Amino acid sequence: MGAEPTRDMNDARFPEGFLWGAATSAYQIEGSPLADGAGPSIWHRWSHTPGRTLGGPLGDTACDHYRSWESDIERMHELGLGGYRLSIAWARVLPEGRGRVNRAGLDFYTRLVDRLLERGIVPNVTLYHWDLPAALDDRGGWLNPDIVGWFGDYAEVMFRALGDRVPMWSTFNEPWVVTHDGYLSGCNAPGHRNLFEVPIASHHVLLAHGEAVRRYRALAKQRIGLVVNLAPKHPASDSAADRAAAERADAYFNRQFLDPALLGRWPERLPEVFGEAWPGWPGGDLARIREPLDFVGINYYTRNVVRDDPTVLPDRAAHVEQPGEHMTTGWEVYPQGLLETLLAVKQRYGDVPLYVTENGSAFPDPATVSGDTLEDPERTRVLRAHIAACREAIRRGVDLRGYFAWSLMDNIEWSSGTKHRFGLLHVDFATQKRTLKASGRLYAEIIASNGGILGDV
Repeated sequence: MGAEPTRDMNDARFPEGFLWGAATSAYQIEGSPLADGAGPSIWHRWSHTPGRTLGGPLGDTACDHYRSWESDIERMHELGLGGYRLSIAWARVLPEGRGRVNRAGLDFYTRLVDRLLERGIVPNVTLYHWDLPAALDDRGGWLNPDIVGWFGDYAEVMFRALGDRVPMWSTFNEPWVVTHDGYLSGCNAPGHRNLFEVPIASHHVLLAHGEAVRRYRALAKQRIGLVVNLAPKHPASDSAADRAAAERADAYFNRQFLDPALLGRWPERLPEVFGEAWPGWPGGDLARIREPLDFVGINYYTRNVVRDDPTVLPDRAAHVEQPGEHMTTGWEVYPQGLLETLLAVKQRYGDVPLYVTENGSAFPDPATVSGDTLEDPERTRVLRAHIAACREAIRRGVDLRGYFAWSLMDNIEWSSGTKHRFGLLHVDFATQKRTLKASGRLYAEIIASNGGILGDV
């Protein structure tokens, strides 16, 4: 697990040791959010507020993974997965977010990890995938500087419990979404809409990341990293205004978290992006953030073409819709953007080991399925194209060590409910029946051949 994959640039297959996996997150699949002594999260509270989520509190059941985890692991094994990326529900382990440990919640993840290892599947654990304990949100959440220590304490509980068995940890999933969607756009929990809060929340997330990494180094000796969502930002024209907009969008979206974590500095344009909302942080904070990482996880779905627009805060970069194929989310299908992203990360940050920790596509699927397999030609084609982009990145010298498809199964896509289906497995949410999709069948074949079935594409 810790060794660099062996490379043969003349082989159509991926390097030996390349890790093939699938990803999920706790709130999106587990259900039973208050079972066995767990506390509520901000997403439990959000989904129980009328009008916040499409379909209401679907997370109460989700994919019922809390009760069906054993059969779900068998499906992972049948797909041939080498790795499974999951997240911990913080409030399931620490109902008040701090202090008392809920043994039943911790035992759930212990059983899950142990079974994954028994089936030869590497557990890749994310500490925070957006579901802050509601009790901590009542204390200010990511706006309270004390959360750095709270997160560190929670991370230490998990490292002590599972650090001897989990070889791969991530501190945060997509911190940009945590702060932008949670504190500016308001489309995600906790639903704030305040520009001045965003850099504060982002700063505390980064400090919490650094704190967790330090605690990990003191307790465990395997690997820990950070997962970010990235997207190329292309100017809509060659005008100076649009080029500047693309640079601001890149600083805000792509580099706001990676530059401090990997380079120990803020993106040059970030104070310009936030303007009077930029606090100006003490220089010593960057040293607390920049802890050596073992890998970076990249979540990629699409690109953005942007134009200058002073009304769009904070980066003043408006997205311009492009012709061509789009997912149900409205995102443009743009596989070459994954190659561009991987190359850009290598160019800016050097040879840090990389994983594609999320990549997938949502297209219309029926609510119910008859038969053993659901045909999904769009998703199948898009999956193939993105994996081919990964192989090309390796050929060009990117230290890419694994790929995790989003998602193992259809799940609750946050405020969108069950509208967008990304799964390799179809889920009938009324019956909880899982059905393999053709894209899942293709992925199993790619895994079995280590990419060889793709041919020289």
